[in-house]
Amino acid sequence: MSKIPVYFMPGLAANSLIFERIKLDEALFDVYYLEWEIPKPQESLVDYAKRIVLKITEKNPVLIGVSFGGILVQEIADLIEVRKIIIISSVKTRSELPKRIKFAKSTLAHKLIPMRLILGLNKLAKSILTEKLKHRIQLYDTFLSVRDIYYLKWAVEKVVLWNRLAADNRVVHIHGDKDRIFPVQNIKKCIVIKGGTHVVIYTKYRWFNTHLPDIILGKNPRL
Repeated sequence: MSKIPVYFMPGLAANSLIFERIKLDEALFDVYYLEWEIPKPQESLVDYAKRIVLKITEKNPVLIGVSFGGILVQEIADLIEVRKIIIISSVKTRSELPKRIKFAKSTLAHKLIPMRLILGLNKLAKSILTEKLKHRIQLYDTFLSVRDIYYLKWAVEKVVLWNRLAADNRVVHIHGDKDRIFPVQNIKKCIVIKGGTHVVIYTKYRWFNTHLPDIILGKNPRL
């Protein structure tokens, strides 16, 4: 039996280190990691997806995307045949976005976000008093590999303006119940991981290592 190709796409500005704790059986799966590229001037999300598709060389793959990466793999799945789409800490349609993001579309408030502050997370962590919050900021900073201001502005805008109205019924959605970026209260038809935050793929890796193979294979995971 040929192995199943699985492509992982990290979240906004993140790198594939976010998946370093995920271990799939090498006898069953071939694992590949996609990385973010700097968008071209005025590039649409669809055109960007067409460029990332060129990195996918295996036929009929499983696409797994986290957060904005989950949005992107849904766009990619419109362009090629895929075996399965799995999104984590993400959204399936515009209706699942929180109100503050919907509000940003009408007010253009996202254009006021200080991107340089995001890039300075490590410096910010030094001024944080609580160790828990400091650790969390340093964790985000570790995975933040794309430090290009234009990319960050582009990516945030694509999330704010994303306008998918109907969910793709091929999507399997996994979401943490403590996600503050995309609150689970707005999410429909998802597998909920208790205690999972927006970085559930990293903090709840044992859950994924136990259940992700069955989800990929189309079996009912023992949740």
